[in-house]
Amino acid sequence: MIKNIVFDFGGVIVDIDRDKAVQAFIKLGLTDADSRLDKYHQTGIFQELEEGKLNADEFRKQLGDLCGRELTMEETKQAWLGFFNEVDLRKLDYMLELRKSYHVYILSNTNPFVMSWACSPEFSSRKKPLNDYCDNLYLSYQVGHTKEYVKVALKTGENLQNQLVDVQIDNHSQIIH
Repeated sequence: MIKNIVFDFGGVIVDIDRDKAVQAFIKLGLTDADSRLDKYHQTGIFQELEEGKLNADEFRKQLGDLCGRELTMEETKQAWLGFFNEVDLRKLDYMLELRKSYHVYILSNTNPFVMSWACSPEFSSRKKPLNDYCDNLYLSYQVGHTKEYVKVALKTGENLQNQLVDVQIDNHSQIIH
């Protein structure tokens, strides 16, 4: 019996526009943004941010070094938000409907810049944050692992230092999107 549904954030809950994000980072001065922002897997400081190895301020400083100028937190956040277009309210409504019968979780490779928007009233035109639509968020930068690692750990029963302790998920009671 399915008890839990686990969604990805980018590309599932919200649509991603990688080209727009690449242009936003180029505008900051990151001339090789196209090669640094892979469609499916980040590298370098982008990966380190998503894994929680760099905090937001450390990332901002290192990105500024790559861009050849000092960047503000807001400039950096706006570049990250270039990945996203308007949030489709139908998807959020569907998540609320699912929550009537299932536990709904979000497992995402993401970072504090994106989540400062997603977990705020600015996330949707309804002025409700993402966390109003799910039971819990499992974010790579907080868990310390990318979702690919966490998916494997969930399927094999590997202990993630009790970072997913409240989920109580086993292989037979989940759907991962």
